Amino acid sequence: MIKEVYIYGTDFIINLANILNLSYYEINTLIFCFLYPLIIIGLILIFIIQKKRWNRLIGELENI
Repeated sequence: MIKEVYIYGTDFIINLANILNLSYYEINTLIFCFLYPLIIIGLILIFIIQKKRWNRLIGELENI
């Protein structure tokens, strides 16, 4: 199972590199050095915003 996921991911990156006329290493760098950290930071921000909304909602319900 893990081998198939690795092969699929590698093939995807190679095909994406060919489509964008970049090398495998350039696409890999873009994904894992720029895109992945941005996604992680975005998810953390979404979590913080949702937690604040949840706490505010719980506070309003306790005051009723």
